[in-house]
Amino acid sequence: MRVGMIAGETSGDMLGAALMQAIRRRCPQVQFEGIGGPRMLAEGFHSFFPMERLSVMGFIEPLGRLPELLHIKKSLVRHFQESPPDVFIGIDSPGFNLRLEQELRDLGIRTVHYVSPSVWAWGQKRIHKIARAVDLMLALFPFETAIYEHHQVPVRFVGHPLADTIGLDAGDALQRERAREALRLETNGRVIALLPGSRRDEIRRLGAVFIATALRCLAQDQTLRFVIPCANAERRAQVLALLQEHGAGDEFMVFEGNSQQAMQAADLVLLASGTATLEAMLLRRPMVVCYRLALLTWMLASRMLKVPYVSLPNLLAGERLVPELLQDEVTPEKLAAALQDWLDHPARQTALAERFAQIHHTIRRDASARAAAAILELVQPEMPDAL
Repeated sequence: MRVGMIAGETSGDMLGAALMQAIRRRCPQVQFEGIGGPRMLAEGFHSFFPMERLSVMGFIEPLGRLPELLHIKKSLVRHFQESPPDVFIGIDSPGFNLRLEQELRDLGIRTVHYVSPSVWAWGQKRIHKIARAVDLMLALFPFETAIYEHHQVPVRFVGHPLADTIGLDAGDALQRERAREALRLETNGRVIALLPGSRRDEIRRLGAVFIATALRCLAQDQTLRFVIPCANAERRAQVLALLQEHGAGDEFMVFEGNSQQAMQAADLVLLASGTATLEAMLLRRPMVVCYRLALLTWMLASRMLKVPYVSLPNLLAGERLVPELLQDEVTPEKLAAALQDWLDHPARQTALAERFAQIHHTIRRDASARAAAAILELVQPEMPDAL
């Protein structure tokens, strides 16, 4: 069995690697190819292009990379047309994957999209494009299925793999102590994790304001310590340069990878909106969520947004559990005040952890195994032995 897969960013690489393992358990001779990151490569994935070439976001930003992206898509279509896979799986990155999926489906290749695009957030016009592009949508969250069912697009709620891999006790005091020992942090004292994002542009927009926020908090409490996990060596160098520009000192620890350990070690997390907010929620950490986009992208996005929240904890809860600061609100003064508000109210932190635990149970469904089963059911007519 041959499976085509495309993951365009770190979170998709994580999902792809877990899905590969689950499919291989049911179909040991399976082969995977397309575009993937280091975790997928470690599972034996054959990637035709570096995953980083797809890591572009926003409405306007991809225009500067359009020729390269079109070249990559054309090359992939040609390859899969000449050597069709049994199924193609686009993992997130809807701007690229949905276009590719539609071309492949028109060629008679079965297509699956893993991670629902935010059609519930941006309006329903995109649902018609999705209906033309995919044979099956795999949704990570229960609130996502209704719109697909309404438009008769095959959909399966599978849960989120992070909810499976992060244990129900991962956020307790013992795990925090172990994480601090591993990072060589003092077990006492308060630690704040800073996660401005995994992309260069995210760190460019948020890194400096996060550091300025930390220095503002540090002026009020000199015992605070800060940990900054970075996606790779390039992002670490970018963060270190920002720290040097701000004259930051030994209160900051910067390292590659292991964002989960950084959040486990922390009392509180300041982070960009995205998958990391889900990870922080599963670790029961109070957080302040923010995001800043290019001005023109923000002007377009703010007009299109159809939901009152942007962070996954608030969307899953259907209420504002954690503060969200967006665009012009992302200032050191406002971020520091929001962080201090959490630090000053430990009872609120306890109540939040209990609410997070309830949500954890609702999305802990052995997601990769459920996704693999749904995909193999889709190709069952051609692959009767896969099950």
